[in-house]
Formats: sequence, structure tokens, C-alpha cells
Amino acid sequence: MKKIIYAFTVSLFLMTGCKKSFFDINQNPNSPTEGSITAQLILPSTLQRTAAKMATAYNYSALWMGYWARSGTYGPSTEQESYAITTSFNSGQWTATNTGWYDILADVDLMEKKAAVTGETFYSGAAKVIKSIGFMYLVDQYGNVPYSKAFDFQGNILPAYDKGEDIYANLLVKLDEAAKIFASANVTAEMKTADIMFKGDLTRWRKLANTQRLKLLIHQSQYLSSTAVATEITKITADGSGFINAGASANVNPGFAVIKDQQNPFWAAYKLTELGAVVDDYNRANNYILGKFRNNEDIRYQYVFSPAATPLNGNTYYGYNYGETIPNSAPKAINSSDVAGPGLAKSPTQDQWLFTSVESLFLQAEAIQRGWISGNAQTAYRAAVQESFVWLGVTNAVATANTYLDQANPIVSWSSATSSDDKIKLIDMQKYLALIGINNFEAYVDYRRLGVPTDLPLSLSPSRGSNIIPSRLLYPQSEYNTNAANVAAQGTINAQTSKIFWDK
Repeated sequence: MKKIIYAFTVSLFLMTGCKKSFFDINQNPNSPTEGSITAQLILPSTLQRTAAKMATAYNYSALWMGYWARSGTYGPSTEQESYAITTSFNSGQWTATNTGWYDILADVDLMEKKAAVTGETFYSGAAKVIKSIGFMYLVDQYGNVPYSKAFDFQGNILPAYDKGEDIYANLLVKLDEAAKIFASANVTAEMKTADIMFKGDLTRWRKLANTQRLKLLIHQSQYLSSTAVATEITKITADGSGFINAGASANVNPGFAVIKDQQNPFWAAYKLTELGAVVDDYNRANNYILGKFRNNEDIRYQYVFSPAATPLNGNTYYGYNYGETIPNSAPKAINSSDVAGPGLAKSPTQDQWLFTSVESLFLQAEAIQRGWISGNAQTAYRAAVQESFVWLGVTNAVATANTYLDQANPIVSWSSATSSDDKIKLIDMQKYLALIGINNFEAYVDYRRLGVPTDLPLSLSPSRGSNIIPSRLLYPQSEYNTNAANVAAQGTINAQTSKIFWDK
């Protein structure tokens, strides 16, 4: 348990926006014990860490999905650009202290256990929602993973793996339980303070739970039967709270400040330090998506990317091709567009998004087009695109979005998509354009699920050979070292050909 307590202590140190009483749990607040930690203390930490991870830990997805590319200041990243990944590639997704999913989820599990003892059902509901997010990411990257025995430290120090499809099914059950908890939970003043996302607003928690349920179903669009989908949609409809709607993103803010380690996570990862120095010279605009924006009269590239600090030859927005060999004479980072444009990096103290209204509206549009939920698919599609422009802060956002939507261009025109399948792919292409920098990983999910974008270029790395974009990550080497029998039971894993269960 030392690992959990350490991670929790570090996280609390970062939560300076919370009341001082949050830290007064021992005579020495820097050395909390498991017995003194309460659910009230754990919730803000896990919310902040979850949002930070989702916003900043998926650079590889942004690079593989044609969003970002390596700047001219850096040499090749051979493993990543060749797609020949190893058991060390992005192993922190699993194991890293403070930021690995199992580290975060161990704290969430502790919160749920504490809430069960004290009868504080609000925290139990929140734990179920956060677990559904974290385990979804683990399954979507690795397939089968430890789940049912993951935190049974006394009885199963080497936990067996559960099937990805079984985990997904149980996550839907847990979200149904969470929605029912939130329908009747008692929320105290202390809980409202601890909830750095919704301030104890149970309706908004129910909307998040419903939207996460819909997301799990959309991920399984090529896997679940229509009967199975209908059963889950009936539960969501019966809840009656609906989904995250326009202007109502799930954001967290523990009190971000222009102080070391206390800035907004996205800003701190890709924009500036607390002293104003540039943080990220590596990630730059990818020419593929720059072309998608510019060639289709889409102004959003000016909001997701920044103009070059020192433009060359009038190239205010300059990008690169992923994996290309860049000559020494080519423009450098300072001459190219960073990935934290003014629509994404608004300020160092801005709220950190966890689940945006933009993504929610696109999920709903696809669900309507599939006939899962009621509504007009075209109307929902337009609303989702409009929300993207609004969320980014585009000038005259709705009017600008409508001008864009009213083009005859096939990349945006609803009428140009004749079949239902074409309309679904149109929705997801626009979702792809809308989620750059916001949820890079979801683009990776949709690419595997639907093959959108259809013209996504592969890496230009000379070492790529015949490799294609990996279907999954490999289990981290630490699992082979410490949980060898259980990871070996998953068989031979090939990142190129071993697919996640929903990838058909």
C-alpha cells in the first residue's frame, strides 16, 4: 500500500485550491496513513489526476492519428515512428506513480471502500464513474487486463486478467449503479467542496454517467447486438437525466495557479512554464490535418495551433509530416506551429476538461443516426459541429460554423452522405476534426473502430517497413517481470495484429 499512499500524498500537495482543512488529517500532514485518509480527501485528487491524464498522456495517439508531428528541432523517434513498439513503449500508462491508470484507480478503489464503511454513497457513485473511465482506457489500449481482482492486495497480489468484453459489460453495470446512487444520495457541504468538478450537483453527475455509458456503447458499435444496445439505452432513458449538453463540459479545477506544478495540466504540458518559458518544442502541427482544415475553409486550425513564433517566408502556420526525415536546413520549432493554440490553451489557470460537451454531442449524433436514441441526426450533427466552434472560442462561432456546414464539400455536407453508414462516417470525420488536442485518444479508438479518417497517411519513417498503425499497446515489461503467469496466459501479443475485442 505504500505506493498508493505516496501517490496520494503527492497529489494532495498539488491541490492548493482546496481548503486547508483538507490537509489537517494528522499531526504531520505530509505523512498521511491509510487509516486517516477519507473519501473526502481522495476525491479531488483522483478527479484532478484523471483529467490531467486524459488531457496530456496520449501524445502517441495524436502523432499516429495525423494531429501532431515531430518538429524540425528533433531527430527521429524510431520506435514510435516505425510502429515497431516494445513492452517499454508508453509503459507509464499502466505503471507510473501518480499518473499510471492502476495508480489512480487504486486510490479510487480505496475511496469506494472508505465510502462503503461510512455510508457516504456520493463518493461511492463518483468512484464507480471514475473507474469506468480508467478501466475503459486500459481495455482500449491493452485488451484483457486485471479488473475483478486488481485491488485485492491481500488475496491476489498477482491478479489474473479479465476479458476486455467482460470488463466493459461490468462497467455498464457499475454506471447504472452510480446513476441510481446519484438519484438519491445525500450531499453535504464537505462533499460539495471536495467535488472540484460539479460541486455536488447530482444531476450533472448523472449526465456524466449516462454519457460515459453511451461512450462505452459507441465503442462497441461493431460488436454488440442491437438487443444488447437497446437494453442499455432503456436504462439510460429510464434515468431521465440525459447527457452532457452544450456548454456543460465536465471540467475540474482545484485552484490552478501560476506556480510550479500548479498550473492547468494542458497548459503546463504544452504551452509555458510558470516563468513563461516554452515547454514543448517537440510536438508541432501535422500537415495532414492542417490541410484538412485549410483546404476545406475551416478556420479552427487557428485555434488548435499557434502561429509560428518566428515565421519563415510568410509561413505563419507551419507543420511537418509524421515520421519524415527532416534536413538540418528545415524550419525548426520556433518557425512552426505549436499544438496549444488559443482555443485549447486559454490561460494557465483555466479549468481542465475531463469530458467535453463537444465529444458528448458527437456521441449523441452517432447514436441518433444508428437509431439508438430519439432525435434528428442532421440537427444533432450540426449542433455538434457548432459546439466545437463555440468551445474553441471561434469569433462569431455559430455563424462561422453554419457557413462551414452549408458548404457542398463532402467532408462536411450532410446531403453528400447518402447511406446511413456514410452519415456515421461523416459524423466521425467531423468528430475527428473537433477532438484534436481535446481527446487525441478517442480519435485512435474511432480509427480502429470505423477506419475514419479513410485517408490517414502512415508514418514516413524509413524504418517503418510494412508496419501499420498498431492495433494496441503491448503489456508493460513490469507485468512480464512480476505477474508472468497471468500475462503469459493472454497468449502471444502482436501490436500490429492483436486487436481489442470491439475492433472488428
